[in-house]
Amino acid sequence: MKKKFDTKFMVEASVIAAVYAVLTFVLMPFSYGMMQVRISEALTILPAFTPAAVPGLFVGCLVANALGPNGVVDIVIGSLATLLAAVGSRWLKDHPLLVPLPPVIANAVLVGWELSYVYGMGALPVCMAWVGLGELISCYVVGLPLMKLLKKYEKVIFRSEQ
Repeated sequence: MKKKFDTKFMVEASVIAAVYAVLTFVLMPFSYGMMQVRISEALTILPAFTPAAVPGLFVGCLVANALGPNGVVDIVIGSLATLLAAVGSRWLKDHPLLVPLPPVIANAVLVGWELSYVYGMGALPVCMAWVGLGELISCYVVGLPLMKLLKKYEKVIFRSEQ
């Protein structure tokens, strides 16, 4: 019998949201702007381990963007980009090398558009390229090794139903 309220799922999602928001806020100089290397985006590999990461990353990004300098548009667009990225990463969970790719694409396109058209930070292709480069660093240089490390301890760390 399936429980209506899954405590383990909520705890995992809450911890992921908190870690994402704190990492983004503490590393604020690197987390916002055209060339952003948001280290918290490395956590977008977590949907490969637990479905709780999808709402966790979304809420964490929502909180981080609410505390950030870019205002309401970033709260909506940036958080939507992370939600789409998390869903894409979850969808690709059986293809480890592709798991970090959805965040790179979603953020390059959506946040790049936001920075170019809403904040006038530069030409669209330039903004997309810079955001994409920052995401590549966060998701592949930091996220992929994190994913390999977590894979070793997966059964201990992630206990919610997959």
